[in-house]
Amino acid sequence: MPLLEPNPRALRPGTKRSPAPDRVPELQSKGTPRRLREELSALLGAEKVLSGLSDLVRYASDASPYRFVPQVVVVAEDIDDISAVLSYAHGKGREVVFRAAGTSLNGQAQGEDILVDVRRHWAGVEVLDGGARARIRPGTTVVRANAALAPHGRVLGPDPASAIACTLGGVVANNASGMTAGTTRNSYRTLASLTFVLPSGTVVDTADPAADEELARAEPKLCAGLLALKAEIEADAELTARIRAKYAIKNTNGYRLDAFLDGATPVEILRGLMVGSEGTFGFIAETVFDTLPLDREVSTALLFFPSLPAAAAAVPLFNEAGALAVELMDGNTLRASVSVAGVPADWAELPKATAALLVEFRAPDAAALEAYERAADAVLARLDVIAPVPSVENAFTRDPRRIGGYWKARKAFVSAVGGSRPSGTTLITEDFAVPPARLAEACAELLELQSRHGFDAAVAGHAAHGNLHFLLAFDAGDPADVERYAAFMDEFCKLTVERFDGSLKAEHATGRNIAPFLELEWGTKATDLMWRVKEVIDPDGVLAPRIVLDRDPQAHLRGLKTIPAVERIADPCIECGFCEPACPSRDLTTTPRQRIVLRREMMRQPDGSPVEARLLEAYGYDAVDTCAGDSTCKLACPVGIDTGALMKEFRHERHSPREERIAALAARNFRAVEASARLAVAAADRIGDRVLERVTGLARKAVRPDLVPEWLPEIPGAAARRLPRTHRPAAVAVYYPACVNRIFGGSDGRRGPSLPEAVVTVSARAGKPVWIPDDVAGTCCATIWHSKGYERGNEVMANRIVEAAWGWTSGGKLPLVVDASSCTLGIAHEVVPYLTADNRELHAELTVLDSLVWAADELLPRLDVRRRVTSAVVHPTCSMRHLDDEEQLTRLAEACAEEVVVPADAGCCAFAGDRGMLHPELTASATAREAAEVTARSFDAHLSANRMCEIGMDRATGRTYQSVLLALEHATRP
Repeated sequence: MPLLEPNPRALRPGTKRSPAPDRVPELQSKGTPRRLREELSALLGAEKVLSGLSDLVRYASDASPYRFVPQVVVVAEDIDDISAVLSYAHGKGREVVFRAAGTSLNGQAQGEDILVDVRRHWAGVEVLDGGARARIRPGTTVVRANAALAPHGRVLGPDPASAIACTLGGVVANNASGMTAGTTRNSYRTLASLTFVLPSGTVVDTADPAADEELARAEPKLCAGLLALKAEIEADAELTARIRAKYAIKNTNGYRLDAFLDGATPVEILRGLMVGSEGTFGFIAETVFDTLPLDREVSTALLFFPSLPAAAAAVPLFNEAGALAVELMDGNTLRASVSVAGVPADWAELPKATAALLVEFRAPDAAALEAYERAADAVLARLDVIAPVPSVENAFTRDPRRIGGYWKARKAFVSAVGGSRPSGTTLITEDFAVPPARLAEACAELLELQSRHGFDAAVAGHAAHGNLHFLLAFDAGDPADVERYAAFMDEFCKLTVERFDGSLKAEHATGRNIAPFLELEWGTKATDLMWRVKEVIDPDGVLAPRIVLDRDPQAHLRGLKTIPAVERIADPCIECGFCEPACPSRDLTTTPRQRIVLRREMMRQPDGSPVEARLLEAYGYDAVDTCAGDSTCKLACPVGIDTGALMKEFRHERHSPREERIAALAARNFRAVEASARLAVAAADRIGDRVLERVTGLARKAVRPDLVPEWLPEIPGAAARRLPRTHRPAAVAVYYPACVNRIFGGSDGRRGPSLPEAVVTVSARAGKPVWIPDDVAGTCCATIWHSKGYERGNEVMANRIVEAAWGWTSGGKLPLVVDASSCTLGIAHEVVPYLTADNRELHAELTVLDSLVWAADELLPRLDVRRRVTSAVVHPTCSMRHLDDEEQLTRLAEACAEEVVVPADAGCCAFAGDRGMLHPELTASATAREAAEVTARSFDAHLSANRMCEIGMDRATGRTYQSVLLALEHATRP
């Protein structure tokens, strides 16, 4: 064991705990049963089998109120793996559930036996026919697919609010639709073809002209069964009419029986049945979508009404005017949305009964949009809208920022409301549809029903299509509260079906919580047909049992998860998974959601239980050490949960008092530390990479990998001992070269000025001279200590840099320009909580500018570009995202290159100062997709604006990255 290995028990929950009824039992503390683990490892390879307790627990939760712990998790890489797992399950009598993004709201992504991860290795988009179609793998998010289509002026039809995280496999399997899809733009209507694997292992490509012939040869009984069911349905005029009527409005409850009416052959029938089948009929391995025009002319309004029924009554008027989207939000939703960045604070004061409609028109050109706006204004003139708080405007706008803010608030519905629920309660998301003309009546009935059962739900939805969502919070550990929820559901389902002939699931799919009510909606005859379809396709019941079909009338109450309170920063989490695509460690260890899920399981356990001990043993590396700490999860989370900050707190908790004292000593003596680091880097050039790799490797084994960085060949040589000479009197800004740029020089073999020389030169060239203080040595942005959780060292350096910056800038009269984005973020924002009261006042007077903003906004307009390279690729860093200056990086790159590419898969490189040297595997995993995109073609320049991130990208791609300010100096050099 390394000398300074932290004690796992340092992260034991310190609060008093009562064992939760749904805690993982002690019998499962050892993880996957040995025989199951060994058999699957022999079949697939040990690297594809996740069997530790921590693995099983982190996959046990999704965005739903349910929790089922699998026996084992398989990370499938290809169709051969899928077929092998299915064959194994058949032979052993086991069950299989497929899971992609885990954003499902009804427990569809959870299983109690073999759970197969089909996200990690299943991403990819191929644009076909100039964008008219797209071939998309099932692990691809909707946002990523649309990013590939956007340059062609096309977009997918389905547009769920979870598009940032949900994947196309899940979208098709649930027939998820969203704000604009309705019944005409959803997967069922826009899916051109798909490739799927049946429970038997047979692979079907519906686009293959010979598909029916091959299926008949491979599965004659299946084909005969499907055709017999088709004949039976078509012979029943009453049933046929009922099926058609059920899909006149949005409906994802049960199986798509209209597939038997729309498909003429077994393959065509299966193509329809797979949509909305929730993984119970097979695995969707590939999709081909017919895309739709991306109308870029947009006009949007957020209109406020005195009540929910009043807002609902206005919906048909905007539908008639041609609105593409009409979204409804009630007062609870609007007030909860103040937790979303950019939402007006005065929404918290909105009257309880208030409701709003988000109305959007889209058109291919300005003339068409103007016609829509005239129609919209005519509708608006007839409505009694209200303005209960000053920020309300009740007007249409074309401003992209304002429109984006409206949609951000709407899409955050589940997370924002869920985040504001009482601590310790479980969130239920219901989803139903009624004929759009009866929406106002349904709203009134829903409000009355909620009140009668003691719920104060939040309501929102796709009002244009008669589709509403509402959220309920209750204590899943309290039998009386569960009974209250059960009584509400019984009445709600009867109301929706008997009063409105509505759909109990409009777009979230049946899942576990509506399965007991399937027959109530569809009737005995249609429900029996669905059971027979399942028997024909999956006669052994291998795939996802108890999802969609379940004869237990109490099935929706089984597996409800308790939500024990955890650390304050993470407690609002509803486990939606929106954070996961942004997380650098998502394909290596854990995601932000999973870090919180694991913490909650610790809280469910009695103190000192074997389950708690096993989880703590794994948590150090899986959660704390391999978190990049970049906090991009905060940006992705609708309510801004910063799991990175929580992991930094945990790092602090693991430190011994001695470690904290040493870190503080290093901060107080940073001038010497900085000089020593520069000398060490200079000496490394003479010693050689191979020797240093061996020495640091031995030290890491002896001390601790998380304390001793690994030497990487990509680490550049030392920076010059002296910074460029500058003069204070003429300066219009103070230039602060970050310590990383005072220690490390440019890339080996690169000619030209250093970064500090380039910044000084190009600033003077633009008539905006800068001054470098003589005493910058020994100062730092404090990120070194902040990222590792060394609070005392962080306090020392945070206060030192602010006091120094105050003096350098003459009390804030000059801006402070910082040449590394992470350091800009540190000085501008991250130091604030660690400052003394006096220094907070000083900090408030400072203007801290990232060098990108300085160069793009102040220098570039005053420079003459004299030469440009042909092409450049940029790496926007996570700090740039936090600072909102990615656009400046692109603008500077466009001044230096004729073609500029921002990789669609660009994300945090996870080098995170020295974390990429402490855990090189983290950066390798985080950059894999972006690196593949970058290396697929050649570029003349590779540009960013943070030295350590540039080193990380050098290592990931084998290309040489440099600051865009170096490129700007060269492009404008006389």
